[in-house]
Amino acid sequence: MIEIKGISKRFNDYLVLDSLDLKVETGETKVIIGRSGCGKSVLLKHIVGLLQPDSGSVLVDGQDVSKLDDKKMSQFHMKIAMVFQGGALFDSLSVWENVGFVLREYSTLKEKEIRERVKESLSLVNMYNVEDKMPAELSGGMKKRVALARALCIRPQIILYDEPTTGVDPITADAINVLIDDLHDKLKVTSIVVTHDMRSAYKVADKIAMLYQGKIIAQGTPDEIRYTHDSVVRQFITGAAYGPITTPVGI
Repeated sequence: MIEIKGISKRFNDYLVLDSLDLKVETGETKVIIGRSGCGKSVLLKHIVGLLQPDSGSVLVDGQDVSKLDDKKMSQFHMKIAMVFQGGALFDSLSVWENVGFVLREYSTLKEKEIRERVKESLSLVNMYNVEDKMPAELSGGMKKRVALARALCIRPQIILYDEPTTGVDPITADAINVLIDDLHDKLKVTSIVVTHDMRSAYKVADKIAMLYQGKIIAQGTPDEIRYTHDSVVRQFITGAAYGPITTPVGI
């Protein structure tokens, strides 16, 4: 479903992605781990077309994302959804307006149909009777669920999750992990989850890939990563202060 071929991206003098290669199979949940600031979110923004690589290509369902015109990009965005780290809800809009936003702006559905789709999407994330609430009335975990419902509202083929468990307590984090798993099983979507939360990574992943110094340096099943002998991967997954990862993150 997703094939990244040799992409590089530099911000000023800092090389964030360095000839990076990655494949994500249809229906797979691939978790990308790595230190804060190593380029995980930058990678997601390339996949969704928010950033363009300096070199290399991003193919999604056979289409080169960087070569899509405005019309084709709009069509592309109706089959790929991104759940941002902080939820990115519009503070001045109610829950139902947030969840139905993309459909109201870009679809030909009538208001009644959009409301039905919003209610259905909220039910998938176990949120009921919250349509008229404002984001300020929601807890952190509820905001995460509403953001996910907004992603689901377009019925995407692909969902990208940027640090889905950041900023919530461990119990809420585990509930989000269960939700990601359930949605994968029910909807058969292809998913990429970016995280540095190893408990989350082990729980939701079919495969885990580690991003380090701009490249994917290791890939495998959760057990293969958990029991790896690679010293860089081992230091990261155990959270050890000392090891080969010593260079401060520059971005």
